[in-house]
Amino acid sequence: QVQLVESGGGSVQAGGSLRLSCAASGYTYSSLCMGWFRQSPGKEREGVATLCTSSGGVNYADSVKGRFTISQHRTKNTLYLQMDSLKPEDTAVYYCAARPADGLQFVLPRAANFNYWGRGTQVTVSS
Repeated sequence: QVQLVESGGGSVQAGGSLRLSCAASGYTYSSLCMGWFRQSPGKEREGVATLCTSSGGVNYADSVKGRFTISQHRTKNTLYLQMDSLKPEDTAVYYCAARPADGLQFVLPRAANFNYWGRGTQVTVSS
C-alpha cells in the first residue's frame, strides 16, 4: 500500500505559477515510480509527468514540456510539480500516482501504469 496526499492547488491567472506537492507514506517498497495526472470535466485522465525515484528518470507529456518540472525530495518522500506559464487549458484536478519501481528506469505517463492514487487537488487558471 502507498498513501498519497496532494497539496498546493489553487487559482491563478494565465502566465502564473503554482507548485504541487505529493507526500507518500505507508509503503515498504524499496523505491517507487511516481507521476502527476490531471482530469478536467468530460475528459479522460491525462498523464502530465512521471519520475522514478531511484533512477531519477523523468517523462513529460508534450503539452507541458518546457513549462512544468517534476522533482522529488527523497528524504521527505515528497514529489513536486512546478507549473510555470500556466494556461487556462491547464485547469483540472491534478492527481498524484505511484507504483513500485520494480527496476524501471522511467515509466510512461499512462494511468494504467500506476497502482496507487491520491484524491486530487484542483488547479484553476483564469484568462
